Amino acid sequence: MHIGHISFRLTGSDGVSLECAKLTQVLAGMGHSSYYFAGELDAPNPSPGLVHAQVDGTLLVPEAHFTYPEAIWLTNHAFGSTNPHPEFDWRLEALSELLESRLTTFIEQFKLDVLVAQNIFAIPMNLALSQAVYRVIEKTGIPMVAHHHDFYWERDYYRVNSVKDLLEKIFPPQLPNVRHMVINTMAQKKLADLGVESTVLPNILDFQLEPPGIDDYNRDLRSELGLREDDIFFLQPTRVIPRKGIELAIELVQKLADPRIKLVITHHTEYNTMDYLEEMMALAARANVPLFYLPARFKPERAAGEGVEKIYSLWDAYVHADFITYPSLYEGFGNALIETVFFRKPFLVNRYQVFQDDIEPTGIKAVKINGSISGIIVDEVKRLLDDRDRIARMTAKNVQIAKTHFSFSTAETRLKTIFISL
Repeated sequence: MHIGHISFRLTGSDGVSLECAKLTQVLAGMGHSSYYFAGELDAPNPSPGLVHAQVDGTLLVPEAHFTYPEAIWLTNHAFGSTNPHPEFDWRLEALSELLESRLTTFIEQFKLDVLVAQNIFAIPMNLALSQAVYRVIEKTGIPMVAHHHDFYWERDYYRVNSVKDLLEKIFPPQLPNVRHMVINTMAQKKLADLGVESTVLPNILDFQLEPPGIDDYNRDLRSELGLREDDIFFLQPTRVIPRKGIELAIELVQKLADPRIKLVITHHTEYNTMDYLEEMMALAARANVPLFYLPARFKPERAAGEGVEKIYSLWDAYVHADFITYPSLYEGFGNALIETVFFRKPFLVNRYQVFQDDIEPTGIKAVKINGSISGIIVDEVKRLLDDRDRIARMTAKNVQIAKTHFSFSTAETRLKTIFISL
């Protein structure tokens, strides 16, 4: 089949883009072709890495992005007030019609058999795109898998709004040609309360592969980042947004009181969370914690470049890391956690709700906290860092668990069931 993946952006290392890329790899193994439609896309990469979008064609539509000026205007005037703006309806209609036309072109150009909507019907970041996709699937009857990563009702920002009817109609849509896929059981239960059946597909990786190691390209990573060979590399592999709980990682390093520990952040802040980045940098400075904010040095794939600083892949950071901090306050699932397990690294995790519900019961081992860094936790991390044998046993056990619960084969089995139902 020819399968079209639609989202606001399909690029970089955010969770939605990564999981979509993994799905294209799984689908290719099943004999299907994948195509991308989004407001931002990665350039084609002739040397794919561990996770790469295995696509046969793309359509870049800037108006689909959540930072497109008209999309921002619609978002700003749909949320935060219950009073509709007098221009809202016609401006929403104009952008929706444009995007509907682009979507029709996408379907016809690549002769698509099935569409996959990545978070389009979960988060109203571009209401016009969501409305346009809804209209296309309603009119054409083309089968669709609506892949939901997190929902608008989980975020305070969207609670006060003037688009209640629209949200109830298409977030998520209840059409006979749509199947719903969620990433955790909490979301599955919430949809069930709304009368919507769904399949749970957790975040995945190809656990049949061995993780990459130190090679000629990444051998110099530590020195390039300003770390000494005897430094202890703590990795925070997340975006810089408040729900990632980065203040807890800073507190952990402060309380460990080891000058060799360096905390490295590999991902960008978002356009609307620059204040949080500044707050974290100031907090680290006051705590005397060496915090390296280095998203410019990491991309989904390596890029040596000419006359610029060497660019590493995110996987290169994992290869060199000694310990992973993952103190998120909330996650839809936990992409970085699955990556950490794949790379056989010890880690600290805050027991966010989905971790408690879907990951912890599998037996995954980690240093676990409940929203605070106690003296007991600090001592546990110290003991773990000093015991390589314990780390080896813990991480090997985690990989065996992940092969059963979070592998590509898990995704293939569930996708086959969904396609049969369509």
